[in-house]
Amino acid sequence: MSLKINDPFCFTAGDSPLLVSMPHCGTQLLPGMEETLTDAAKKLPDTDWYMPELYGFLRSLNVSIISAHYSRFVVDLNRPVDDKPLYTTKTTGLFPDILFADAPVFLEGKGLSEATKEQIKAQIWHPYHQQIASELERIKARFGYAILFDAHSIAAQVPMLFEGTLPDFNFGNNGGLSCAEALLNNAAEIVSQSPYTHVCNGRFKGGYITRHFGQPEQHVHALQLELSQATYLADFANTEGQPNDYVLDSDKQQRVGAVLQKIIASLLAADDLA
Repeated sequence: MSLKINDPFCFTAGDSPLLVSMPHCGTQLLPGMEETLTDAAKKLPDTDWYMPELYGFLRSLNVSIISAHYSRFVVDLNRPVDDKPLYTTKTTGLFPDILFADAPVFLEGKGLSEATKEQIKAQIWHPYHQQIASELERIKARFGYAILFDAHSIAAQVPMLFEGTLPDFNFGNNGGLSCAEALLNNAAEIVSQSPYTHVCNGRFKGGYITRHFGQPEQHVHALQLELSQATYLADFANTEGQPNDYVLDSDKQQRVGAVLQKIIASLLAADDLA
């Protein structure tokens, strides 16, 4: 029996050279899916929390925006559809069955069926990527080039993925292959003049979206930012009594948002890309 899948993403077309993608901000699950998840997974801990809020300024800049509705536990839109590994170290795949905490996503024997996975690919993964492709094509036709900014966030400490504490801003352009170096360098320079730490092409070099769509020789540039959630979420000690552990800290949001705005402005101001 086929599942009902509604509106896999939200898309807003702008009138600038920039498209911002938010593939991991979704929290929607498939009908009946919540009851198949472990208690830990029900909290959706690996979500890129509050991406639309952090980048709320984009609409005033007339930037194109695409954001996922469904949780990455339904499908990870930043993985290739054939699920080939992007990293040599341990990570999660197209249909995650483990959390970043290295614990199960699903109750035993309750994972997604193969038929469901095929439907998800057809009705969520492909439409999201087709929308990115068509919008980049439209932007390039309009401006002579296009820039894709893939916006992510992650907990500051994820032992399964990396040792220690992650820098605040983690930029990736696939080791220099997915965008003009000036775009990355300008973004990194902005952060270097702020109180935040940063790294370029460290643990996160860019996922499938960045690697696939970033084709500088075709005048399409892609850059990923993995932002530490410590820069904008309230400390757990300050979330007592809240409905979940992922609470937006308005003061932190304002501070980091000012840096994000400067980064986006630098992308919009880029030249010599056509």
